Amino acid sequence: MRSFSFDFNENVQAIDSILKVDENFDIIKRELEINSTKVVMYYIDGFVTSAIMQKLMMHLTTIKDFGDGKEGAATEFAKKSVPSVEVDPVFDIDTLITMVLSGCSAILAEGFGNGAIIVDARSYPARTTEEPGNDRVMRGARDGFVETLIFNTAMIRRRIRDPNLTVKYLCVGEKSKTDVSVVYLDKKADPVYVNKLIDKIKNIKTDALPMGHQSLIECLIKKNSFNPFPRVRCTERPDCACASILEGNVIILCDTSPEAIILPTSIFDFLQDTDDYYFTPITGTYLRLVRQLVFWGAVVLTPVWYFLATNPHIVPEWLYFVVPEDTGAVPILIQLLLVEFVVDGLKLASLNTPSVMSNSFGVIGGLLLGDFAVQVGWLSADVIFYMAIVSMASFTQSNYELGYAMKFVRIITLCLVALLGGWGLLLGALIGILLIVTTKTVNGKRSYLYPLFPFNPVAMSRLVFRRHKHE
Repeated sequence: MRSFSFDFNENVQAIDSILKVDENFDIIKRELEINSTKVVMYYIDGFVTSAIMQKLMMHLTTIKDFGDGKEGAATEFAKKSVPSVEVDPVFDIDTLITMVLSGCSAILAEGFGNGAIIVDARSYPARTTEEPGNDRVMRGARDGFVETLIFNTAMIRRRIRDPNLTVKYLCVGEKSKTDVSVVYLDKKADPVYVNKLIDKIKNIKTDALPMGHQSLIECLIKKNSFNPFPRVRCTERPDCACASILEGNVIILCDTSPEAIILPTSIFDFLQDTDDYYFTPITGTYLRLVRQLVFWGAVVLTPVWYFLATNPHIVPEWLYFVVPEDTGAVPILIQLLLVEFVVDGLKLASLNTPSVMSNSFGVIGGLLLGDFAVQVGWLSADVIFYMAIVSMASFTQSNYELGYAMKFVRIITLCLVALLGGWGLLLGALIGILLIVTTKTVNGKRSYLYPLFPFNPVAMSRLVFRRHKHE
């Protein structure tokens, strides 16, 4: 940590050298001379508004005394002569550099002695708080988190006006100095878990968080494995984040990321949806049950159908309609795997297609490819039908990671059925269960299978049945 000296020119030269003001066009150094006193301001163009800086400079020109150059002169000046909401004196160069690069404005004057002043007049570029595209609801609020941390904390404060709501600030990344906030409700969240989580974030050693919340998640859970199941739950909805806080969970917000990390997390949390709580309990319970039945059914639908289609002698007469009459020119297993890959290819193509054309491209592309594949004999109509059900079922819940995790389990089970028959079905189910059980997350005392293990009947019933808010 480099401290300021009492020599004004030496301090200016040190800051000029570190910020490279002659090379960076967006780092502004504004030199003033007010009543024979030299004043220098540093700020980044794009983080401040011209109107605010102009008013600040006009105010500085009216000041006659900038201090006596002794110890504490900067602190005294900040208290008496700077009419701004957030003003802080600083006494080391590293802190000043970090604050300037974060968007604040720095003021140095000959009379400040061994200190400087930081004025927080930031105006971050930000988009509007529109509804998240990946977490829409039929009813309810239409705002969503954005890439600016302070806006996100404000949306939480707007919903929870409780003095126990705590927003703890942390800084992560040796080079990026990314702002991170841990948000929780004091006296509701587990204090041991909160402190453990904060310590874990403080001890992160990394250069930067280039991918925002995802980089932070990978730093918190460093063990690298091939387990595809999501290790933490994220949301772009402030109402969902606030509901989790009120339940005693902890929220982590990361600057430059529009998603909030919800901890602790279990596999069953992903099967809930915000829409469940915007309807009456009976309607919410029905939607929740449908979502879970469709989602879990889609995991086993094609492996079970493939097993029955390749073993028609064990199919009872009343179920014989599932056996395809025309299997196509390609083996059924290859057909199923091919359609799995084609569906993902259509998703990627639709993602990179201009928004005005993406919906039409997805529908028309899927219909044309399916129809032509059946006509030329590559695929059977039965494969197209069952894979269409599976593809639609994947959209019943919003977490893409969980959807792909189940896709991998389904593909592995299909291959095992092709090799081992009925035993392959059991082995595939066992592999899926083992992957869920061994998923590591930042859960503290909870397991990934909570409230099933350890079993909590009250919490489990709330996952299955939508209750009244006061219950």
